[in-house]
Amino acid sequence: MRSKLDYLTGISLKRKIKTKWFLFANIALAIVMIALFNIDSIITYFGGDFNEKQKVYIVDNTNESFDLFDEQLKVTSEALYGEDNSSYEVEKIDKTEEEAKKLLNEDDESKNIVIIFNPSLNNVIEFDMISKEYMDLVDTQLLTAALNNTKIALALSKTTIDQKELNKIYSTAVINRTYLDEEKNSADENMDMIMSTVFPIIILPFFMLTIFLVQMIGAEVNDEKTTRSMEIIIANVPPKTHFFAKVIAGNLFVIIQGILLFSYAGIGLLISHLIGNSSITGGITSQMQGVVDTVLSSNFGNTLYLVLPLTLVLMLLTFLGYSLLAGILASMTTNIEDFQQMQAPIIVISLIGYYLSMMAGLFEGATFIKVLSFVPLISAILSPSLLVLGQIGIVEISISILLVVLFDYLLIKYGLKIYKVGILNYSSKDLWKKVFKAIKN
Repeated sequence: MRSKLDYLTGISLKRKIKTKWFLFANIALAIVMIALFNIDSIITYFGGDFNEKQKVYIVDNTNESFDLFDEQLKVTSEALYGEDNSSYEVEKIDKTEEEAKKLLNEDDESKNIVIIFNPSLNNVIEFDMISKEYMDLVDTQLLTAALNNTKIALALSKTTIDQKELNKIYSTAVINRTYLDEEKNSADENMDMIMSTVFPIIILPFFMLTIFLVQMIGAEVNDEKTTRSMEIIIANVPPKTHFFAKVIAGNLFVIIQGILLFSYAGIGLLISHLIGNSSITGGITSQMQGVVDTVLSSNFGNTLYLVLPLTLVLMLLTFLGYSLLAGILASMTTNIEDFQQMQAPIIVISLIGYYLSMMAGLFEGATFIKVLSFVPLISAILSPSLLVLGQIGIVEISISILLVVLFDYLLIKYGLKIYKVGILNYSSKDLWKKVFKAIKN
């Protein structure tokens, strides 16, 4: 039996890997992922320039506001882009409004802006903002904040307040964060940001590979049934051997594909780091480094050496559960169209787990979200997210693993009986009766 299992597993795996489709698909994936991590370098090569700053032309009819605005825009933009990473270049021009508009029309860059400062008796200062096209929401907010701060600073400068007091007003606020719970820290407070932005990207490959695994096993079993080659296979090997061969081959394939995907991402980041064009990809790299530092400095980081192996085991066992369920459902259908309908509940369950993991921070303290983290088919996605947020611990994720093991055992024990009944059945008539009869016997 062992040699036959190895043979069928090898044949099934070769059918997936040693194909032109697998080669071309992975070449395309590698090119796309590496290109995405180096998109700024690619566009720069074809004439674009992500490092070029957006120009803001200033016509200062007050003769006293330019320096204030320049300083305030640096403060507001660096708050978003980081220190010394302002995306604006402010230039003072001595032109009339019509001349400034003409300059803007003649400028090749459509995002450049003209702002005219005019004195006002009632409001101290008024602003005319002129652009060739619509402005981005981020630009509008940053410029508006800088202009408002400029108005306040100019108004204060016209008062009798001492210069030292003005410097105190302009200085950045110092915020000392205090936690009454001694176990809390600022790193843990930032974990919600990680869950809402970074974590969905990390678990997306697992979600996609799960869907791919289910469809792949179903398509292969139905292909063998449709071509009647199933009869020849089952005549030479037991249904049990055939079943396990499909499951093992499917899991090996998604593991190999997952390793390849992470390898492509790593190569893309490495190339980006070596090239050094840091406008976009450098920002991604620095953000990733910030996320890693946040995780390591949090309470979660202290248990990372246990969390990572447990999460990996949970994911692998969940892959096994999905593949077992896909093989059982595929044996009950007679064509790929029927299997597409049968797999719909599996896809829905997986989607629920994915979206719940993204919104886990919104249900902090809720009992139902903790209970759902024990459900076998979604625990591999939901449990790690709750673990990162500190809503569950090592004990709970260990319980999730035990429940998945039990779920897989039940699928093997009872699913194999269903598989033996359905694998050579080419009629959907009274199929469920045969299934329940097989389980009962």
